[in-house]
Order: sequence, then C-alpha cells, then structure tokens
Amino acid sequence: MTLAARALTQLATWPDLTEVESSCGIGRALVSAQGEIVHLHSGRDVDPHLTARAIRRFEDHLTSARAVRLVPGSHWVTLHREVAADVDLLMTLVSLALQAQQTWPIPGDGPRVARASAIGPTEAG
Repeated sequence: MTLAARALTQLATWPDLTEVESSCGIGRALVSAQGEIVHLHSGRDVDPHLTARAIRRFEDHLTSARAVRLVPGSHWVTLHREVAADVDLLMTLVSLALQAQQTWPIPGDGPRVARASAIGPTEAG
C-alpha cells in the first residue's frame, strides 16, 4: 500500500471526514462539515487546509519540517510525503485543521502576509 493510500484509508475512517472528488478536479479530497479540509493530489503531495491563525501559531515548526511547503497568501499547506513519519505528520496537520475549523471563520483570519522565510525547503523527487 502506498503512503497516499495508507493516509487516505486512515483519514477516511475519521468520523468528521468524508472522501469526495477534489473541487479542483485533481485527485481526491476529504471534507468536514465546514468544507474541504485536505486534498490528495498525487502519490506524494497532500494539501491540508489550515487557518491563517493556525499557520501563524505553528509557522516555525512548519517551515522547519523538510516535507512541508507553505504557500504565501494561502491557507493550503503542501506536505510532500516520502517516509512513514510524513503520514504521521499529515495526521497531526489534519487534526489541527479540524480543530481550527471548529472556530472558523475568526475575524481577521484572512490570508497570511507573505514573508521571505515562509517557504520551506522542498525536495526533488
């Protein structure tokens, strides 16, 4: 079983998530009552949807993770999965996204202001 299939299988069992076709038309998505919360675009890349507040709160951790890429001005965080630990990181990010959505929208929780350090390193693959 691929890492993508393993992640999708695990997340689809969560009671607050339902698997659907991604609204962008590429791959699958998992939705909660508040909307799409994660896109699975390929065998390696997955995009959890966080709030700006959650991204700001955990930005240092997110930018230090080699598998994570923050997109300036976006609430979608890209996780490039290559090892089993990346699936665990994905589970943590989806859990964080679900918690953040429970209080969303929060006034002033618009897109992040882009910073030069907001984009973490990416790995070719």
